[in-house]
This record gives sequence, C-alpha cells and structure tokens, in this order.
Amino acid sequence: MSSRREFITLLGGAAAPWPLAARAQQPERMRRVGFLRAAPPSERELEALLRGLVDHGWVQGRNFVLLPQWGDGNVARLPELAVALMNTNVDIIVVDGVTTARAARAVTATIPIVMTASADPFVGGFVQSLARPGGNVTGLSAMSAEIAGKVLEIFKDLIPGLTRVAIVVPREVRTMFASAEDQAAKALGIDLIYIDLPAPEAAGAAMRQALSAGVQGAVLRIGPFFSSTQRRTMIELAAELRLPVMWDRGGGGGYVEQGGLVSYAPNIADLNRRAAGYVARILAGANPADLPIEQAAKFELAINLKTAKALGLEVPPTLLARADEVIE
Repeated sequence: MSSRREFITLLGGAAAPWPLAARAQQPERMRRVGFLRAAPPSERELEALLRGLVDHGWVQGRNFVLLPQWGDGNVARLPELAVALMNTNVDIIVVDGVTTARAARAVTATIPIVMTASADPFVGGFVQSLARPGGNVTGLSAMSAEIAGKVLEIFKDLIPGLTRVAIVVPREVRTMFASAEDQAAKALGIDLIYIDLPAPEAAGAAMRQALSAGVQGAVLRIGPFFSSTQRRTMIELAAELRLPVMWDRGGGGGYVEQGGLVSYAPNIADLNRRAAGYVARILAGANPADLPIEQAAKFELAINLKTAKALGLEVPPTLLARADEVIE
C-alpha cells in the first residue's frame, strides 16, 4: 500500500513515473478527463484509477488533467454536477456506475463515458449488449445483482436464526437488485423489508425504521454515493443501535475497516484500475461503442471481529476461513 505522500504525488503528477511509451508518443494536447460522482471516491479507489492510467502512459499533469465534479452524497445533485462537468469541455467522463452514467448520458450522447463499477449496465437503457455496448457508454460491471444471493447467504451464516432483513437503499438503485434479492431471500427463507434512503442524513431514521420492523439485520446498498465522513457516521449509528449491517464495500479503506460488521463485494480498487485501460484506449482513438463491458473478477469478504463481538455475534470458523480480510 502506497503512503499518503506517494498518493498525493500521483494525484498531482509532479514526480510520478512516466513510461517510455508516454514520452515517445505524447498526445498533441493535454487531455481533459472528467470524473463525475455523487460523493468523492476513497483514496484507494482514486489511486487505483490514477496508477492504472500511469501504467498506460497517462500521467496527471503531464498529458492529461483530471477534472472532478464530486457531490456531497446527494444523488439528486448528479444532473447539475453533470452540467457543470460538461462546461469544462472534457474529452471523456469517468463515472462510478449506472446512476451516475445516466446523469452524464442525459447531457451528452457523444462524449465517451466509462463506468468503473456498474451494478447493472442495462438499467439505464444506453447499453445494447455487453459484447457491443453500441453507444457512448462502456466500462466495468460490478455484477452486484448477481451476488445479491451470496450476500444474504453470508449474512444468514453470520446471524443465527436470521429470518427478517431490511434492505436499505436509495430508490434510484433499488430496481438493480430487487429481483435477484427477492429470489435469493425466498430460497433462504428470509423475509425482506425495503426501506428508502433518499439522502445521507436519513440514515438514522432508516435504521430505526428497520429495527421497528423487527429485522435481525440490514443490508445497506449505498455504493459510492456517500462520503467517507458520512460512512463513518452510519457505522457509528449502526453500532449505537446495535444493528448488524452488511455493507456493500469492504475493507482497505471501506466500511468494514472503519468498524462496519461485514461486507461481500467486488474489489472496487481493481475495477478502477481496469477502468483506466478503457480511458487509455478511448483517448488513443477507440470507439466506446465497440469496447465490450467487462465484469468484476475479484470479490472480497471482509469481517470485523471486534464489531461482531460487540454485537454478541460469534463468527463461524467456516466463514472466517473464507474471508479475504479479517479485522481484529
């Protein structure tokens, strides 16, 4: 893991390594790479993207400039952020997933858009197929709907007698998971309660609503929409309410490392690194319509034993053996 100083250097591009290929084939002009998100990415995710670009000969401050438009976690602000980004005359737009891609697609049908971790690339209607997207949107799929069943299985293994679970999720994201979650829950004998999370400040009310509905745990599907400060607040709320929560981001700077109980999710840093390859190919002249959408290849199970103990939960040895990251 790189030090913070190395990360800041990479972000500024002042002293980052510049591959020979980049020096030999400099672009004619400084390219402008937009980055649209409802909330700032974690340091780990942003570093993975920037290092991936370096690997392909693109160095921040040398041959491209990163122009971010990051909100405060409010998904409703994405349209205005997309307009603000368009006003900077970007050459390409990087987004985290479908909701953000939809906001970017609403303001441009021509500027290439690269998704780093789309839950379901077909939801927005701007992708014709994985093999040939056909428009200006391409990138990576996090396969989130496909792993919904695995998430519930792990949660059931962790919480004895689990029969009722709250799914806390922004309304814009719910349709991406509901069908797969409902099918998995039925097979596992779990009753699901869906609770809308319209904004970060509603997290406390949503968790209390879940508890009043008699749930034994909650799955929070909030993806990249909340800032690190908001994530910490939600983790503290869950601990205060003694609500076991399955998070949709793992350790390595994610929820579990900060005190969350458990997560099973694609390796987001790996997806960001791979997304850099799309950006590089498009900046070199590739058509996003012809670049197949690739799927997540690495998944991580992270468990926080200290949090489990505080909740009175004993993690089964079989689950510990499967975990990629155990925080004690």
